Amino acid sequence: MTMRAITVHGAEDLRLEFRSEPVPGPDEVLIRVGYAGVCGSDLHYYRSGRVGAFEVREPLVVGHEISGRVAVDAPGLPAGTPVTVHPATPGAPQPGIERRPNIWPGSRYLGSAATTPHTQGAMSDLAVVRADQIRVLPDDLPLRRAVLAEPLAVGLHAIARADGVVGKRVLVSGAGPIGLLAAGAAHASGAASVTVSDLHAAPLEIARRLGAADVVRVGAQEAPAEAFDVVLECAGAPAAVDAAIRATRRGGVVVLLGMLPGDARPYTLVDVVTREIDVRGSFRFDHELDDAVAMLATTPALGHVVTDVFGPRDALAAFDRAADPRTSSKVVIEFAGESVDAAPAAGVQG
Repeated sequence: MTMRAITVHGAEDLRLEFRSEPVPGPDEVLIRVGYAGVCGSDLHYYRSGRVGAFEVREPLVVGHEISGRVAVDAPGLPAGTPVTVHPATPGAPQPGIERRPNIWPGSRYLGSAATTPHTQGAMSDLAVVRADQIRVLPDDLPLRRAVLAEPLAVGLHAIARADGVVGKRVLVSGAGPIGLLAAGAAHASGAASVTVSDLHAAPLEIARRLGAADVVRVGAQEAPAEAFDVVLECAGAPAAVDAAIRATRRGGVVVLLGMLPGDARPYTLVDVVTREIDVRGSFRFDHELDDAVAMLATTPALGHVVTDVFGPRDALAAFDRAADPRTSSKVVIEFAGESVDAAPAAGVQG
């Protein structure tokens, strides 16, 4: 039996391939994927054939944001159980970070070229993962909304790195999918107010639907100076870091979760010193995936972040849409709604 998988073979080389169905081993679970989200790292692999130093050197099944159902009975997980997946395999614990597996060296992530052989992803009809990566979903949580669990967990981890947001004035810089989910999470977590800034109008409209009290259209407006207790910087742009620091009150916290360029860049950091602003990094997540599942179940508005749904045969169109923040937020591939025998669309190699 064969299944479909969306793979990257190099820069601008995205293919819909037919592969043999995987067979789970001991302590593994076979998942029938319902939805798979297109992440920024997936886009980088497609556009550039690499993410930073991690270059695609062999065909890579992308995708680490999924929801679906257990395909065959597994211990404690009967077939049909709705699930999502923690995409990380932790590396080696180190002194001082024993409770922070998300930053242990040597970690692996689904759909990553960080190691060779690559860690294959789950943007496919079927995927095999370790049983300990499985998170069971509430029966009343739609799979389409549940596919947001992984990026929402990224936002929740950033909130935790800020020591929480209850009663605080929060600015979210950058209204991509993670920024929007961080804004929605901050609102749902008891922030006194949430403001969202972005270059584009469309994501700011979504931000309002998620509970943002104010929005700032970058280029036409500026966030007020020294007005926020917490700033979550999700844009990953050097200029946005400077703006985040300007917007933070004395003694406030800036959390950087947008992936910044790896080369040397100038930053204006004098206010970090004179106003004693704490600047903290935030990378992926750990236990927050469980919190994300719970929040998605109780906060239907978060589902607005999914703006586009494509079938696997239209993967190229899906990736192109995801690359345009003016017209989309989270783009997802729906595997359950299209026949395995459907022919690939033009531009996707079969």
